[in-house]
Amino acid sequence: MDEPKFEFKSLPRIQNSLLSKAEKKLLVRIAKSLPESITPNHLTFIGVSGAVISGLGYFLTNYHPAFLWLASFGLLVNWFGDSLDGTVARVRNIQRHLFGFFIDHNTDALTQMIIAVCAGLSPYFSLHLILILIIGYYLLSIFTYINSILLGYFKISYGIFGPTELRIVVIVINTILFFYTDHIPVLNIFGYSVMLTDFFTLIITVIMFALYIYFFAVAKREYDRIDPPARKKSQQPAN
Repeated sequence: MDEPKFEFKSLPRIQNSLLSKAEKKLLVRIAKSLPESITPNHLTFIGVSGAVISGLGYFLTNYHPAFLWLASFGLLVNWFGDSLDGTVARVRNIQRHLFGFFIDHNTDALTQMIIAVCAGLSPYFSLHLILILIIGYYLLSIFTYINSILLGYFKISYGIFGPTELRIVVIVINTILFFYTDHIPVLNIFGYSVMLTDFFTLIITVIMFALYIYFFAVAKREYDRIDPPARKKSQQPAN
């Protein structure tokens, strides 16, 4: 007996971040101007390469703070490839829904790990805090992927923040670090000396875990409403 063929349709994308409307117009314009020889797979590779460049830049800051500019440049390259691979596929109507979903989100997980770990290996961030931060990011990602399958749409942003806004925040932080490399404040928190960059990392981590817990609780109530226990189902009158 032949196995049933798995069908996967494109999921509607929900993105209400601060720059989403302007970014979408820009991406469509760029996608239409790219030569046909540049495929979505090429752009995915560019996105991963950008993460590697950014990670290399962070690691090389152990030798000179000017490599922070390389880290920021890598984030721009990562944005270009990661944002345009799907846009080009949609503009040219050559989507590969199953393959694209698989590749896109696996490479996202890989690129975020590369950037985060290399930032943790730089002199500006503590690796153990960065690893906790990436755990929070992965929790939100897994939550999003599960919801996308169950609800039939893919939520990209939370509040006014999405991937693009997060990249911009990181680039701003890199710029500030370059100009204040020798003057990063050290805070005394409960007797522990903590760099200001680690303090902000900790705050972002707490926010990520709080968002995960909040949205998990909200989704749990909604799923309980639309999929009640069997006992409640048995009490419903028969048609």
